[in-house]
Amino acid sequence: MNVETHHGNLIMNTATMAYRNLLKTLHNPDQFMDVIIQPIMFMLMFGYLFGGAISGNVKSYLPTIVPGILIQTMLSAASGSGSQIREDLDSGVFDRFKSLPMAHIAPLAGQLFADILRLVIATITSLSVGYLMGWRPAAGIFWVVVVSGLLAIFSGWAISWVFALLGLLAKSASAVQSFSLMIMLTLTFLSNAFIPVDTLSKTMKFIVYLNPITYVITAVRQILSTGSWTNEAWLVLLFGIGIVIVFAPLTVFAYNHNN
Repeated sequence: MNVETHHGNLIMNTATMAYRNLLKTLHNPDQFMDVIIQPIMFMLMFGYLFGGAISGNVKSYLPTIVPGILIQTMLSAASGSGSQIREDLDSGVFDRFKSLPMAHIAPLAGQLFADILRLVIATITSLSVGYLMGWRPAAGIFWVVVVSGLLAIFSGWAISWVFALLGLLAKSASAVQSFSLMIMLTLTFLSNAFIPVDTLSKTMKFIVYLNPITYVITAVRQILSTGSWTNEAWLVLLFGIGIVIVFAPLTVFAYNHNN
């Protein structure tokens, strides 16, 4: 088999596995809970409970909370990779795929590329709920699309590799879900997602500024308020690329070891 044929088969096999995972998700609506129900619930709850206390009113709080909920939803959607991969491993379906004449890496790659749909849905849901609550970004629709792509591809999809590795190493899907929830809550609540950093103690400020999610949220807020690409946005871009460079080989190694 020549190189062109091998690459062609890999692309086709990956596309087939991605389609399979999309069908699996569509036939199990509960898998959409974290990308549809969660952002709606948190946006309404945090907005109407804390908006007046933190910013004086809900509308003034929305520029703060919309990027925060958006990042939180990205993390939750990305974590779905790990639990779904673990479920497939436990059910033996990856063993069946291994016996088929297909690219060995295609099941893993198909899952990760199918996750892009979940990330897109999570982004649209979060932004739509914020808009219905009265959020109007100062930047135009172009920059909203830029932010959505930056988060879905260079943040959410990159982090999917981390959770995919977790799914390959964990003992059960429930363990993946529990650990993923702890990661999501820790990263979002120990950041500037929901409150101004200047209200925190020096110790908490130090912890918040160690959190990479803080810089992702800052970049999103700056882009949506100024309508321009900022230095923080470059950091987010490099952050996403760096995660893929580090975790993609580790995930593939763990996948090969499991198979």
